[in-house]
Amino acid sequence: MKITAKPFAELDSAKQADGLIPAIVQDARTLQVLMLGYMNREAYEKSLAEGRVTFYSRTRRCLWTKGETSGNFLDIVSVTADCDNDTLLVRAIPHGPTCHTGAKTCFDGSAPETEGFIRYLQCVIQGRHAEMPEGSYTSKLFNRGVNKIAQKVGEEAVETVIEAVAGNREAMIYEASDLIYHLLVLLEATGCSLADLEAELARRHS
Repeated sequence: MKITAKPFAELDSAKQADGLIPAIVQDARTLQVLMLGYMNREAYEKSLAEGRVTFYSRTRRCLWTKGETSGNFLDIVSVTADCDNDTLLVRAIPHGPTCHTGAKTCFDGSAPETEGFIRYLQCVIQGRHAEMPEGSYTSKLFNRGVNKIAQKVGEEAVETVIEAVAGNREAMIYEASDLIYHLLVLLEATGCSLADLEAELARRHS
């Protein structure tokens, strides 16, 4: 998969003593920052052409594709340069842990491991909607239609309220999680997403 991005010639690698461009990798689904690496022209163009993150190793002085030994590849979704054209933001889908320590991110401990999971769950639900695998509860919901999905959202909302009023924290979290899941299904069924909710909330806040 070839990724569209600025030509390397338009990037300002001269600011680095070794002529490399720093590349920050972010999980495209959860928005977690995963790692920082460096690219030269060859690594950059190889990444864009193959759709997988390839860096230039400053210690080994050679190219290395992230995951070439572990299998934990980073499939690129987008590559964007910053305002000064001297740093890259690479949004990617990780296959397994990113850090060599086995952690999800090289910045382990900077944020909860589950940060961004709701966005990841949205991606899973979108995948179920596209593929409609047999035996999937999510597929069954889509087959039942918007009215039934909306009914489930209402039921889970009521159960969440009941537990909140009763002061049952753990039970409320459990029911609220059901509510969020079914709301995500409803959003997908009606052609909406978390991004739409964020845009509306931002509009109200401005």
